[in-house]
Amino acid sequence: MTEAATANSDPKRTYKKTLRLPKTAFPMKANLVQNEPASVKRWRKDNVYHRLCDQRAQAGAEPFVFHDGPPYANGDIHLGHLLNKVLKDFVLRSQNALGKHCPFTPGWDCHGLPIEHRVMQDLGPKAKDMGPVAIRKRCQDYAEKFVKKQAGQMQRLLTTGDYDDPYLTMRPGYEAQVLRVFAQLVDTGLVYRQRKPVHWSIENQTALAEAELEYYDRKDTSVYVRFPLDAGDASLVIWTTTPWTLPANLAVAVNPRAEYGLYALPSGGSAWFACDLAPKVLKLAGVEEPTEVKPQQVKRGQDLVGLTYLHPFLDDARTRKVVAAEYVTLDDGTGMVHTAPGHGVDDWHTGLREKLDVYCPVQDDGTFDDTAPDWLHGKSVWEANPLVLDKLAATGHLLHRHEFDHSYPHDWRGKQPVIFRATEQWFVGVDQDFTPGSAPAPGTNAEPPTGATLSGGTLRRLGLNAVENDIDFQPDWGRNRLRGMLENRPDWCLSRQRSWGLPIPWFLPPLEEDQSQPLLTPASVRAVADVVERHGSDAWFKLETAELLAHYDASADSDAPEWARTSEGLPSARKGGDTFDVWFESGSSWNAVLGGVWADKQAGSKTDTASSEGEASGGGVFPADLYLEGSDQHRGWFQHSLLPALAAKGAPPFRKLLTHGFILDKDGYKMSKSGGNALVVEDVLKKYGADVARWWVATLGVEGDVKADWSYFDAAGEAYRKVRNTLRFLLGNVAAVGDALAEFDGPLTSLDAWTLGELDRVSALVRADYAAMRFRRAATTIFDFCNDTLSATYLAAVKDRLYCDADDSPRRARTQRAMARIADALCRMLAPLLPHTADEAWRALTQTDTAEATRSVHLLAMAEPASVEPDPAWSQVFAQRPAWLKALEQAKADHGIDNPLDAGLRVPDPEGELARFDADDLADLCGVSRFEASDDAASVQVLDLRDQPRCERSWKRDGTVAPRSDGGILSQRDAQALGLV
Repeated sequence: MTEAATANSDPKRTYKKTLRLPKTAFPMKANLVQNEPASVKRWRKDNVYHRLCDQRAQAGAEPFVFHDGPPYANGDIHLGHLLNKVLKDFVLRSQNALGKHCPFTPGWDCHGLPIEHRVMQDLGPKAKDMGPVAIRKRCQDYAEKFVKKQAGQMQRLLTTGDYDDPYLTMRPGYEAQVLRVFAQLVDTGLVYRQRKPVHWSIENQTALAEAELEYYDRKDTSVYVRFPLDAGDASLVIWTTTPWTLPANLAVAVNPRAEYGLYALPSGGSAWFACDLAPKVLKLAGVEEPTEVKPQQVKRGQDLVGLTYLHPFLDDARTRKVVAAEYVTLDDGTGMVHTAPGHGVDDWHTGLREKLDVYCPVQDDGTFDDTAPDWLHGKSVWEANPLVLDKLAATGHLLHRHEFDHSYPHDWRGKQPVIFRATEQWFVGVDQDFTPGSAPAPGTNAEPPTGATLSGGTLRRLGLNAVENDIDFQPDWGRNRLRGMLENRPDWCLSRQRSWGLPIPWFLPPLEEDQSQPLLTPASVRAVADVVERHGSDAWFKLETAELLAHYDASADSDAPEWARTSEGLPSARKGGDTFDVWFESGSSWNAVLGGVWADKQAGSKTDTASSEGEASGGGVFPADLYLEGSDQHRGWFQHSLLPALAAKGAPPFRKLLTHGFILDKDGYKMSKSGGNALVVEDVLKKYGADVARWWVATLGVEGDVKADWSYFDAAGEAYRKVRNTLRFLLGNVAAVGDALAEFDGPLTSLDAWTLGELDRVSALVRADYAAMRFRRAATTIFDFCNDTLSATYLAAVKDRLYCDADDSPRRARTQRAMARIADALCRMLAPLLPHTADEAWRALTQTDTAEATRSVHLLAMAEPASVEPDPAWSQVFAQRPAWLKALEQAKADHGIDNPLDAGLRVPDPEGELARFDADDLADLCGVSRFEASDDAASVQVLDLRDQPRCERSWKRDGTVAPRSDGGILSQRDAQALGLV
């Protein structure tokens, strides 16, 4: 500034108090940890969730059926719960924000081994003196405790839904609906009972399903054993990693198409094993040059079938022989498979075909019974391993042994190794022809399925067809995962040996009757379901058979066994002792929750889930639009919901499956408390608050596994602060604005028009992403809009007019109206992701007072488009703007123009496009004092204005700065704003 220009400048004079600086009740510091619980309390008091449901129902909004998968009522929620529940809340809130009607009933899985195991541990020796009803009461209390605790923790995550009336799998109404689904499966003929090998938990003495297993490394002994043929000195060499199963051996299986050789052994005699595996077997047997040894004979496996052999250490009358089996491979071992039908599924199928006994000398507690050799009586299977090896060595039949590490199935809760053990269990056949929702043709269920895929409709084929044609997967790899699970799953073992569960309602005949004919018919199951609905499943333990079947007429039930139709038979029937696999309970939730109850809630009324009635094929809503769970649920809840629905209704219970990955630590390892690398949800919320945690979830690529670390939450917190500060600036400058949704009436060449056009574009993108459940893209779009379009561009440009224009300035008022609309739309877009912050900001925007305390952004739909189409030439402005800013940076480096307000820009405009725009808008867009569009400029020119007077109020050098009557040096605009002109 020249000496003349500064002659009247007073360095003590300040105009700061004359600036119209932002004022808002929306603070810069969020204090989320303190303020979020108050929001939750207010939303509950104001009944926001139910009011929203009522509004949508009364308006006839399009329904979106979203069904919650039940977490287990045990322990505090962990980071996986946080991810899952927040994602579900994104869906719920965004679908409602899109104008859909999306009631949401959270649920809990309450029965099962983990709770019973914990209760029994707590009871200790007292449990022996307690009956099942007393133990079940302790289990129920335990489950109720954690339902309440987890519900509070989930609501602290700012999730919404009908927490006043959740669905619990232990409620009588829910239990009855599970039984009614079961009745329909019985009606199809898919349910059968048989002695069959299943995964067995020794620790908890119960059968386990594949979905209840986890695999851990374990050290075991691999053995090669000689089984002598009953004629001559030749042997068969088998290989096994479970020596304890050798007492149950009844056959040796060979591949009928493979070649087997008879080889001389260094220890004497000769033995048969697969030619392809001979070098390895011979080396283990002690042969120094195994590849040089030629077989004495070679035969196809089929030619060995029928040979008989002696057990290596049992002296019994059983005839054991060689049988054919296509599952025998030459990948490892000897090509000869030790077969014990009581200890393996493949073995069991072979045993059925060959009419072998399903012999299992191992008892419930994992010890050998008195049918085993006396030196094994009472020994556990783990104690038996070394004893068997010692016996084989003593008899000279142990060819080789070595220790090895391998992946082995363990109980998912007790973390103890399980065994395969044949027991009497209830199964659902997955490879049996049936007609969904109806009984099979006569004779179809005369024998249980053998595992071979039959022609026609089977559960497996219906499931695979649904995966290919009826279900949308997000991400798409879920299709392959669920397909693989269905292709490889065995028949579903429904029964468990527990107290804490829903009893399978079957009845054994009186002792004098044929025990192979139990009572389990669709009619008898429905009769018990009616009793359970009134009295809960404790009725099974409290009531006598006659009371449970009081409304069952066996004489009118053509499916009932003969003994049940006699007047003496039914009252003398004994109750079965099995409970349902909890996967069947949770997998029937599509009927228990959506069957009638959801329809009531859709209408806007609160309904007790426990009192729901109806058949699985009855009313309600079917299927759900969405199930959303972790990727492990392809093996768990997804699959076990699909199968009952296909059997009962012939269709999947969901249209779409959305899957997320697991939480890992920053190094890619699974988080666990025992591993010491788990982040505790409570600690996360105490440090950051729920909205920051939710923003972290919103920014994740959840299609795969997710890494979590404190540094990631730090980054989420920083991004949150940028969004919050954008909101705060908007709110601080629109306090006096009335209707935020007033139609824009400014010029389309204005910066406000361009920004509202960007708002429409962003709103459309966010709407589409919410509809498609692409929350990461929605969050990124919103953040970029806040950080780039607004903070770095529009808000930086309009700050001068907001602070310095007169109160009655049309330009300032227009910008305030635009900012109000932006703030309103931004609050609504953010509401699904940051519910506390969005509601806090919206209440500040609308100046909600005490009388209007029940207003909430969560009762609103997404804002309608501003429908502003800015001048197309704005695209040229923003295409050229980087070059203008680059020139300013160069002027800073070359000429020391540090403050852009000390500069002006003259830019080429040969077509006159830029002349249509307000030069002040373009100057503000670049942060300079002047902007000139010239048709004769050859390139961008930076004007050094430091020799021009500077306004003491706005610091602009716009050519109108002059001394004013108050002694100050002000621009014409600033002088008018102060009434000095």
